[in-house]
Amino acid sequence: MSKAAFAAGALLALAASLPARAGLFDDDEARRRIDNLRTELAQQGKDNEARIARLEELIRNIGVVELVRQLEQMNAEIASLRGQLEVLGNENQQIQKRQRDFYLDLDSRLKRLEGGPAAAGAAPPAVAAAPEAPAATPARQPTREEQAREVRAYDAASNLFRRNDFPAAIEAFRAFVKDNPQSQLAPNAGYWIGISYANLKDYPRAMQAQQEILTRYPQSPKAPDAMLAIAAIQAEQGDGGSARNTLEDIIARYPGSDAAGKARTRLASLRR
Repeated sequence: MSKAAFAAGALLALAASLPARAGLFDDDEARRRIDNLRTELAQQGKDNEARIARLEELIRNIGVVELVRQLEQMNAEIASLRGQLEVLGNENQQIQKRQRDFYLDLDSRLKRLEGGPAAAGAAPPAVAAAPEAPAATPARQPTREEQAREVRAYDAASNLFRRNDFPAAIEAFRAFVKDNPQSQLAPNAGYWIGISYANLKDYPRAMQAQQEILTRYPQSPKAPDAMLAIAAIQAEQGDGGSARNTLEDIIARYPGSDAAGKARTRLASLRR
């Protein structure tokens, strides 16, 4: 074979091999690009996982904050319910006290209507004067009609109180005391004036009404109850020291009264 023929054959072989080499180069580039894409996808997956983790953490934190908020709200509601229970307990005690007083007042009124010795408004027997002095003029006993009128006036005021119409009850009880200042029911009327003011949250007037009972009727059975009401008002206004002193004073001054028993119970609760 001549040199020319050999060279021609070599050129033909080289030309035939060029497409194959080009194909090999194309496959390498494709693989490189695929690898790069896989790397990018893997990195993006990691970034996405990090974002998801941050979002989950944020959601968890939001959940904790919401849980804390709900717990605080529940605690506030529980505190409110406890306050309502205390108010209901106090109201229950007042209702029981009103019922007891009502029956005691009713018994007193029945005795007076029957002409018994416990007639309200009756003055104490006149003390006999010395022989050289003229006899004292006996106090006039109220008539049955006057006694019945007194009972009706007190009942009317009591009914207003039982209907929780405290402003009207105050006016009615005040009118009763004004018209019947010597009545045995006058201290009761004054006491309910104070309780009515307390129900209206007018504590200064409630305190004044109860103190008037101690000033005007210190020997009345209602006096220890008036002091108990004063202690409750002092405690309601946050003056625990004065409330304790008043409760201790009740026990010292009226040891055998129902108010003294309640004072001991309340003192025990204040000391806890």
